[in-house]
Amino acid sequence: MKRVIKFFAVAAMVISAVACNSAKPAGVAKELVPSKGEIDSVSYLLGINFGSMIKGYNMGDLNFSEIKRGIDDFVHAKGNQRDTDFVKQFKVNPEQMNEVISGFIEKRSAYVAAINKAEQNKFFDEVKKQAGVEASESGLCYLIKEPGNDTKPGPKDTVYVHYKLTLKDGTVIEEVPEGQPSVMLTLNRVIPGWTEGLQLLGEGGKAVLYVPAELGYGERGSNAIEPNTPLVFDITLDSVKPFVEPVQEPAKK
Repeated sequence: MKRVIKFFAVAAMVISAVACNSAKPAGVAKELVPSKGEIDSVSYLLGINFGSMIKGYNMGDLNFSEIKRGIDDFVHAKGNQRDTDFVKQFKVNPEQMNEVISGFIEKRSAYVAAINKAEQNKFFDEVKKQAGVEASESGLCYLIKEPGNDTKPGPKDTVYVHYKLTLKDGTVIEEVPEGQPSVMLTLNRVIPGWTEGLQLLGEGGKAVLYVPAELGYGERGSNAIEPNTPLVFDITLDSVKPFVEPVQEPAKK
């Protein structure tokens, strides 16, 4: 969480610079004073920077009036930041930033995970009612649209696939459509849902895999995938490259 402190420190310096340069003291060359357009651009990009952090940490709805208050308080704070009394000017001690923000993010993540877990259970209840969908003991649900030929991958084999990954609401996260080069994957290096699901298909086969979070990215999630989020993969298995055990050379005498 040190990057949070660093982020705010850099942002504060830029905000301070913009605030200081907003004044136009006499005797300073006009071309050295940032234009309104430049100030607006920097202000907007700072907003994007803050928004990126808020979205990246999945902070949810925040009190933007308090964000503005914190900015104003810091820009107009008096004294040297190294002085022990400096932090007394603020509603919350900035030195507690890591602790407070980390605790908030952890609580928010646990909340999102609990909500998503309940929604996942409802989702799979509906998926299992769909015609042709089967479920394995692991919790994986799948619909075989085309079984393919007799060449099926093993758990260590390399596969070449086209696929589309969506969330349960249909939001597309990744897509490698047919017509583009296929993606090469080794089945013991992907999420468990893929390792299990791809072994159900032969070359040329097509399937939809409904992967519960336990066989996907679990309680932590990954990038755009929230904790306890089920995944839907529409997959075409183009070809299989069997795993070959490496030949061990005899020890030299």
